Amino acid sequence: MTTHKKIWLYCLILFLLIQISPDIAKSNNVAEKWVNQEFKPSTLTKKEQLKEMRWFAKAAKPYRGMTIRVISERINTHWYEASVLAKAFREITGINIVHEITGEDDVIKKIDAHLKKGINLYDMYINDSDLIGTHFRSGKVVALSDFMKRKGRDVTLPTLDLKDFMGLEFTKGPDKKIYQLPDQQFVNLYWYRADWFARPDLKKRFKNIYGYELNVPVNWSAYEDIAEFFTDYVKRIDGVKIYGHMDYGKRDPSIGWRFSDAWLSMAGVGDKGLPNGLPVDEWGIRVEKCSPVGASVSRGGAANSPAAIYALTKYDKWLKRYAPPEARKMNFSQAGSVPAKGYIAQQIFWYSAFTADMITPGLPVVNKDGTPKWRMAPSPHGAYWEKGMKMGYQDAGSWTMLRSVPLKRRKAAWLYAQFVVSKTVSLRKTIVGLTPIRISDINSKYMTKLAPKLGGLVEFYRSKARLLWTPTGTNVPDYPLLSPAWWKTVPKVVEEGLSPKEAMDELANYLDDKLYKLYRGKKSKCGVKLNKKRKPSYWLNKKGAPKQKLANEKPKGITVNYKKSLEIYD
Repeated sequence: MTTHKKIWLYCLILFLLIQISPDIAKSNNVAEKWVNQEFKPSTLTKKEQLKEMRWFAKAAKPYRGMTIRVISERINTHWYEASVLAKAFREITGINIVHEITGEDDVIKKIDAHLKKGINLYDMYINDSDLIGTHFRSGKVVALSDFMKRKGRDVTLPTLDLKDFMGLEFTKGPDKKIYQLPDQQFVNLYWYRADWFARPDLKKRFKNIYGYELNVPVNWSAYEDIAEFFTDYVKRIDGVKIYGHMDYGKRDPSIGWRFSDAWLSMAGVGDKGLPNGLPVDEWGIRVEKCSPVGASVSRGGAANSPAAIYALTKYDKWLKRYAPPEARKMNFSQAGSVPAKGYIAQQIFWYSAFTADMITPGLPVVNKDGTPKWRMAPSPHGAYWEKGMKMGYQDAGSWTMLRSVPLKRRKAAWLYAQFVVSKTVSLRKTIVGLTPIRISDINSKYMTKLAPKLGGLVEFYRSKARLLWTPTGTNVPDYPLLSPAWWKTVPKVVEEGLSPKEAMDELANYLDDKLYKLYRGKKSKCGVKLNKKRKPSYWLNKKGAPKQKLANEKPKGITVNYKKSLEIYD
């Protein structure tokens, strides 16, 4: 190369460096500002955090100036993403984010419209993994495990660390491919007033009446005894009328969540298996291989089985006898804040997403030092439950990518999705929303320090019990189509006096009818293949679900201390 050409090349390189270096310097400065001011604590060192942020800035170069639209349900974690993390991402990468917050039901409606009508409403969705059965069967949702290896390889974070996600098994199809990436998780657990349960006078009185200790209930029999004890025997504490149970019964989509979110699983309706029962899951839907074949007992399902009728019977009895009268006319949102008012002794099915609202200083359920008077523990199980079954529900709002979105927009949205779950920001996000997704975060020293103020959240997620709390699984082939069955039938027991058997028969028939509409002679891998109807006895006499009616649906109550309650499912 001649001297003239060398000089020309050096000048060109210098010119390019001058053009690029201001952007690099600016991006580095912005990243450092966010790391110093907002993204702490973290399980990463500051150096490791800045390295992740530099990767995002570099990977985002082809997409700078783009505006990406995403949507999620209305919880604290997503408000934090929309108001803080979206701004940080824009400043660091140059990609604008419109992060819309709405109701969960609206998210489902919009992603369903996108899937079925092909209208590109959003570039990505934070959508509950409850739709995993819908997503992997549709052929319209991108398998992220494929995307990360192929078309999205250049925009996949090297330090994403999939093995660190607690809920990754929830987002896999029967083909073992990952269809969604967890963004937040919260769990339904047993909630109780630990201060009342520890009172010697109440413990003595309870044992005199029921013959065993007032402690964390292991089975529904003990839960019912405790509900009766506080409602009918204790009646008042510090002059305030108290109740031994809390729930809600208003006809509303949220009453559907009460049941589709594993109420039947706690009762013991389905089969053994994790993350969901096989061949019959907690919805009572049976699959053969990977094809749904029916929900009613006559088709081999368990939606109207004796165990399902038992589950609804207990719900109805407890709501009417042991909960505040106004609870019958409440929905999920209205009922959620009631335990914080200080007159509820226990709740069998309480979402840990309410933790932040239950530790506010000054509440009747919070001590002067900021520690809660209550605790959360694994929920008790019903008479039909067997070891090896799932125990309860865990919500896993997860990033979902649809094929109809143009590749360039998918890549830009994928960068944002990874940013809000990256190790740089995930611990801080966990502290804000209390919806942990990473094992490294929940096991961090900071969460150990915070644990005493969170009422058992940290202890639960560190225990093996968390493995038994899972979302809706792959047996449900079309969540938006089938989920209304619950809220259209269950409230009839509370509002219209329908018997639990009549309601569950109606539910099972509703599910079978919708499954038939999905079938209609179609042949596809893992598609619906309805079983022919048989006499219920044919299925009830077989091993597993649907299960025959037990002679005694209220065995002796069993309770254990708090520490033992976390170990009982090991």
